[in-house]
Amino acid sequence: MQEKIGIGRRKTAVASVRLRPGTGKVDINGRKFEEYFTAQLQRDVIAAPFKTCNTSLDQYDIIVRVRGGGLEGQAVATRLGIARALVLESDVRKQDLRVIGFLTRDSRKKERKKYGLAGARKRFQFSKR
Repeated sequence: MQEKIGIGRRKTAVASVRLRPGTGKVDINGRKFEEYFTAQLQRDVIAAPFKTCNTSLDQYDIIVRVRGGGLEGQAVATRLGIARALVLESDVRKQDLRVIGFLTRDSRKKERKKYGLAGARKRFQFSKR
């Protein structure tokens, strides 16, 4: 198997994930997995597609290039990229990942600020006098 590439997006974060057979090395923007995502919850989010497919993280080397957004958005974008790459490798996994929602892109983005308003929807304080 050669490497599989999956693209994941969330808010303004975009993650390009390369999945190749290996020993479990995870490289995110040139840094180690634990160094980039310091929160255990974020690391669990990223490893979730492997647990769903009953495969081990140690079977693959993962190279992730992620930019934009915050760490939480980057973690979810990386999860989507990994799930898409796993499906490219084996189509049998598609149904399992689809049911849990790992193949669905979360399309919510920040709403733009409108003129005449304090924010996207918030108005300025009303003064009667």
